[in-house]
Amino acid sequence: EDVDIPSRRVLITGATGLLGRAVFKEFKENNWNAVGCGYRRAQPRFEQINLLDSIAVHDIIHDFQPHVIVHCAAERRPDVVESQPDAASQLNVAASGNLAKEAAGVGAFLIYISTDYVFDGTSPPYKETDVPNPLNLYGKTKLEGEKAVLENNEGAAVLRIPVLYGEVERLEESAVTVMFDKVQFSNKSANMDHWQQRFPTNVKDVATVCRQLAEKRMLDPSVKGTFHWSGNEQMTKYEMACAIADAFNLPSSHLRPITDCPVVGALRPRNAQLDCSKLEMLGIGQRTPFRAGIKESLWPFLIDKRWRQTVFH
Repeated sequence: EDVDIPSRRVLITGATGLLGRAVFKEFKENNWNAVGCGYRRAQPRFEQINLLDSIAVHDIIHDFQPHVIVHCAAERRPDVVESQPDAASQLNVAASGNLAKEAAGVGAFLIYISTDYVFDGTSPPYKETDVPNPLNLYGKTKLEGEKAVLENNEGAAVLRIPVLYGEVERLEESAVTVMFDKVQFSNKSANMDHWQQRFPTNVKDVATVCRQLAEKRMLDPSVKGTFHWSGNEQMTKYEMACAIADAFNLPSSHLRPITDCPVVGALRPRNAQLDCSKLEMLGIGQRTPFRAGIKESLWPFLIDKRWRQTVFH
């Protein structure tokens, strides 16, 4: 029997990751023919592609002929980038430039996912036109990736986003959800960063922005260049942890706010708030309130099931 396959095709890299899964789902649910690719966790659901293998990348793009490519794959853990700079640069810069070139070859619109860490955090909020000045190697590799993409494909888009959370497979998948165990185990005190100002952003919202951007581009070829998207609730990790505790009616008195600048690991910008007015003026955007989004993301990981009754009934 004939299966109706949507005519608009999108290829998503990093489709096994936190953001990639949400992007794949968003396009699929909105009548796009979506193909996801991943590397370590790809099969059976997604195509297994090593993005450093330029022949494999060329082949999938030429076989599938996507209209849009959303490039979510990256080494996004700042401390891992510092310890493995060459591998991170290969993925974040070289693979991104190659993907942009291949996308241009088939006329596909490439959306490259970048980060608020391209800014040093000294004079927020940041517009797309502000000069980047990354403090850590992660921010530097993502900025070099932006340049590689736009040099190889002048019609591409760069979408900078901040710290993400959403429906995780493991708590460690997000710098936001990873705090849940510290919140739940209230029998021992936990130090929480209360220095860095963050804007936690739900991956569902970023996925919606990617789809809206792609659909707008299908109608208007002038939609290209650099864009910012972010949640609009400013919170430190300490404040996020307290909000998580509050969402589940858990105690938070064991959480200790640390107001000093962190001394270990990669340098972080104090406040890299992104100005999102450019996308908003295009009528693009969606924001899930943090408490609602975090409750939906974390309730499967709630240890004391009795709380579920009070929280959800």
